[in-house]
Amino acid sequence: MKSIFKPSAFLFALGMASMAIVAPSQAATDSRQPTVVLVHGAFDGGSGWNEVVPSLMARGLKVVSVQNPLSSLADDVAATRRVLDVQTGPVVLVGHSWGGMVITEIGNHPRVNALVYVAAFAPAVGQSINDMTKDYPKASGLEHVVVDKEGFVTMSFEGISQHFAQDVPPAKQRLMNAVQGPIRAANFDEKVTVAAWSTRPSWFIVADQDRMIQPALQLDNARKVGSTIVRVPASHVPQLSHPKEVTQAILQAVQAAQH
Repeated sequence: MKSIFKPSAFLFALGMASMAIVAPSQAATDSRQPTVVLVHGAFDGGSGWNEVVPSLMARGLKVVSVQNPLSSLADDVAATRRVLDVQTGPVVLVGHSWGGMVITEIGNHPRVNALVYVAAFAPAVGQSINDMTKDYPKASGLEHVVVDKEGFVTMSFEGISQHFAQDVPPAKQRLMNAVQGPIRAANFDEKVTVAAWSTRPSWFIVADQDRMIQPALQLDNARKVGSTIVRVPASHVPQLSHPKEVTQAILQAVQAAQH
């Protein structure tokens, strides 16, 4: 029996239908209203921003949370670039933890107008995470990681509950443990080739009770790159335990991105 399904015709029709449906909304979003693009870190995923996204959307902002593979700096930069490439207006690019490496490398993208670091790394050109941490005491959370035979790292539940997110309710800690994203250990030796903070205004949320990245390192880092500093009495995940403060810092960056 001859098939009546013609893939090329189907895809063409689907594409035309999609154009008809989305064109008005695209026109509406092609303005100076910034989009907030969120980049998660190690042992995390795009859902790690779930406490912040609704607050930003309630203010009329478009928000996109990148899902990083955590398999290399280049892979995560590529995932973020794909999101940036399809935006139609200015972007505030936000990075948590390892995500700070990613936004530092890709933050000179022409769509990006401002950067926000959340308990993150903001390296200089040629720096890796291991370069940045070597002069500081080892963070206690790093004693609770497990490396598998392929060189990917996860955290134990004790690590998540006592060192990564100690100020998050237990039910959320269990969920975080279940959905955490393993990161390739070799990523921590990868060096950035660009320092986007040198050409973009930046904000830096320092988590004063962080047990994954020393708060002193965060503060020194923020001062060196010239960020506007916001200090929060939070664990490594202020976006979950102090979402109002994180949202407010992002909104400050949004205001700057509109000018």
